[in-house]
Amino acid sequence: MLKELRISNFALIKELRFSPSEALTIITGETGAGKSIMLGAVGLLLGERADTKTLYDAGDKCYVEGDFNISEYDLAGFFKDYDLDYDKICIIRREISPSGKSRAFINDTPVTLDILKELGNNLMDIHSQHDTLLLRSSDFQLEVLDSYAGTSEILANFKSAFAKYRHSEKNLKQLREEHSRLSAEFDYINFQKEELDKTNLVEDEQENLEEQVQVLENSEEIKSNLNLILNSMQDSEISVLNQVKESLRLLKHLTKFSSRYELFSSRLENLSFELEELIRDLATEEENVETDPARAEELKSRLSLIYGLQQKHKVSTIKELVEILEVLEQKVNTASGMESSIKEAEAKVRKFWDEIEKYGRLLSEKRRKVVPELQKELTGYLKDLGMPDAAIVIEITDVEAGNQGMDKVSYLFSANKGIKPKELRQVASGGEFSRLMFCLKFILAQKTRLPTIVFDEIDNGISGETALKLGNMMKAMARGHQVITISHLPQIAARGSNHFFVYKENLDGKAVSKIRELSEEERVAEIAKMIAGDNPTQNAFKSAKELIANKLTGRETGS
Repeated sequence: MLKELRISNFALIKELRFSPSEALTIITGETGAGKSIMLGAVGLLLGERADTKTLYDAGDKCYVEGDFNISEYDLAGFFKDYDLDYDKICIIRREISPSGKSRAFINDTPVTLDILKELGNNLMDIHSQHDTLLLRSSDFQLEVLDSYAGTSEILANFKSAFAKYRHSEKNLKQLREEHSRLSAEFDYINFQKEELDKTNLVEDEQENLEEQVQVLENSEEIKSNLNLILNSMQDSEISVLNQVKESLRLLKHLTKFSSRYELFSSRLENLSFELEELIRDLATEEENVETDPARAEELKSRLSLIYGLQQKHKVSTIKELVEILEVLEQKVNTASGMESSIKEAEAKVRKFWDEIEKYGRLLSEKRRKVVPELQKELTGYLKDLGMPDAAIVIEITDVEAGNQGMDKVSYLFSANKGIKPKELRQVASGGEFSRLMFCLKFILAQKTRLPTIVFDEIDNGISGETALKLGNMMKAMARGHQVITISHLPQIAARGSNHFFVYKENLDGKAVSKIRELSEEERVAEIAKMIAGDNPTQNAFKSAKELIANKLTGRETGS
């Protein structure tokens, strides 16, 4: 509930503080004194857009700040979701700079207007005589019925099943589309996969094949050069090997003269061994080199196959071809296993649809069960509020499953006897809408915890006994909820737990709106003026006191 409202530099308000009671707070004042301005400021706290034209002093910052006790609203999850500090006293603040920049804060943390609006919807419900669009909404009509029927748990189960159904249905659709696409391409994909698969690709194969082909195609030159090398190394009289051996013999002879020659001798001996081993390896290589045109053609054919696959798949290595093969194998396996996946997905869709039907039936049964009772209550309260011939019919029709269930709810209304009830938008006037909305909120106040309710001159067009009954209903509603009412009727004003008066003063040649809480004596005087005008009689004062004591009827006030 609202603990305190603070407004600075807004429209006709220079500075204002307002602390309503926890029950029924009455606000009265002359037309144009600033009552609606206060509601405009409250609207800023609830996320409405700001305008620099609303600044009292165009050179100063405007702020609106409200302290709300949220301990009974179960909003800890909201604060956690948006990473906001939670406290049972929540402070909301809006600032508007002269440049037009607007900022919003929840417990000193900057937030967007969307977040502020989401929180505001849980804190205050402002209803004016022109607020008819909401009641015309089928969703709102359904929400009212659900609140009255107490369907929150069943509805939560339905919404959960519906969300899972939509998700599984989307997944099934995607699987079917993928299956259809893969099926159309399957033969070609499988052909490509088998083509690569039967090639038995090996990652380093290409380089080895290219080298073997080079050797085979140049075998005669290679063999000839190897023979020349071998001849120079061992076969001729002046071969390298013979010269190394002769040099080794001479070095060994020198070792008897100095030990220093032993190291040279040892090194040359090692070179001799290495040279002999090299000659043996070259001889083996020369023997292995063969001229084999058939083998060369065979290897070139294999290379040609590899080059063709690389060109076809627009790659340049066998490694890339192997990767493509893996992707193709995955697609083939996916396509092969797709039917099984589709069957599993279809089973999930059926399962969640069964849950939807189950909870949908329970929802519909619970809603339909309370319709006669709600119709009766609404009709009774409308009669109390001066509409003796009013009739309400709540129709529930089956519709395709949606997030709110499988029902469409329509409130049909008739204000006159003998007139068949029709949809609200076709028959209800502004005053009738206001009274119907009030009756709905009055009924819901007995069923659930509502946010702070603000009524802005909802009593227009009402007087006498009807006004008394409306005031008593507001008083009853305020026993469990905070209600703030802007009114021009003494019967309503007399029901308040406290009473605030809005008025204008001239400050430095400029009109300014102010508000003050009336004492008991001032309250009697204000209600007397509402009864008899600016110069109330003693009878008016007496009537005001008796109204406050709840002893007068509407007729005795002259309303």
